[in-house]
Amino acid sequence: MKLTLGFSPCPNDTFIFDAMVHNKTTTEGIEFEYILADVEELNRKAFEGELDITKLSCFAYAYASSRYLIMDSGSALGRGNGPLLISKYKMVTDDLKFARIAIPGKYTTANMLLGIAWPEAQNKKEYLFSEIENAVLNEEVDAGLIIHESRFTYQEKGLSMLADMGAIWEKLAGVPVPLGTIAINRRIPLGTALKVNRILGRSVEFALNNPLSSLDFVSENAKELGREVINKHIDLFVNDYTRKLGKEGRNAITELYRLAGERDIIPAMPERIFLTNGQQVSDHS
Repeated sequence: MKLTLGFSPCPNDTFIFDAMVHNKTTTEGIEFEYILADVEELNRKAFEGELDITKLSCFAYAYASSRYLIMDSGSALGRGNGPLLISKYKMVTDDLKFARIAIPGKYTTANMLLGIAWPEAQNKKEYLFSEIENAVLNEEVDAGLIIHESRFTYQEKGLSMLADMGAIWEKLAGVPVPLGTIAINRRIPLGTALKVNRILGRSVEFALNNPLSSLDFVSENAKELGREVINKHIDLFVNDYTRKLGKEGRNAITELYRLAGERDIIPAMPERIFLTNGQQVSDHS
């Protein structure tokens, strides 16, 4: 059996998927045909249900939830790793209501968190995440919402942090910030979906136990990132929630959708959003 798989070229994704797509662990007879794309491109593909398995932003999942289920392995959640709002100049909270803000995509979780914190901030412009720092430096925008490895490089470019969206979320909700997740198409039979989840879980474990094994794959897709930034990126975004969402991870995602739903930021979602073996029934508890 061959399944299509989409994930981003960011170090945390190539790190966890390397063993799975290069047959370094058993894939139980499944072959994966993978594509690499920016997360916002993957988000939009998910709206059409193009891929069997895909990385997507937690915000985007709300719009693709009728087509996909969230897998228990592979997610990016955590504390202290949320998006940062940066600028070239000092700004106060009221300034953000009218500021021109660069965002890494309409359906990114970063934009969702910004919408929860500052619903009045509507003057937004979409950029590829790697271009946001320069947009701020060139004064195309007043502020930028950065994700991924940009959080490790913005200070070197003379930029300052205005707000830590993850810290704001943690203070508001008291749970880890859900950033991205791996979802599987609902058209995939349950037995196969659970098999894929096992395969991904093994791939994550292999990566963590053999960190040098994925170095070539990670480096060739990390553009001009240095080894130190790559390692920081992986250390920050690959953690125990990546191994297994568990109850705490599921609760964090559920809370994100509850608060966003109360604010009319997301559409109504199906009752069942998590891939389970049929015995777990408390998706929204």
